[in-house]
Amino acid sequence: MADTQYYEGLGRRKEATARVRLHTGGTGNKFVVNDKPMTDYFSRELDRVMLVKPLEVTGTNGRFDITVKVNGGGVTGQTDAIKLAIARALLKADPEYRKKLRENGFLSRDPRAKERKKPGLKRARKAPQYTKR
Repeated sequence: MADTQYYEGLGRRKEATARVRLHTGGTGNKFVVNDKPMTDYFSRELDRVMLVKPLEVTGTNGRFDITVKVNGGGVTGQTDAIKLAIARALLKADPEYRKKLRENGFLSRDPRAKERKKPGLKRARKAPQYTKR
């Protein structure tokens, strides 16, 4: 697979960062996350379904072999980061996919992140218990 062409995309969500490569000329059934098969890395069926959604929407489900490097964050954050990275890589592969990906919300980065702790509070918003006496 060293001589095949690939399209790369970067996705982030919360603390997770994913780099995805869509390799052309492969069998189309290889999906590797951090050197493990996707089914081993993501045990929940919902996460695996979410990862291939951009491919299903564009009709490219069996066209690319996919390799992913992802780090940071939790399972859901990593899933969303990979999903965004796949969508961005598909856009590089064919700009015609932009309309379909945009309609389904795959090109928007989720800006939500952990809120910082404030002084005088226990966490970002949790205040100490009020005591009258």
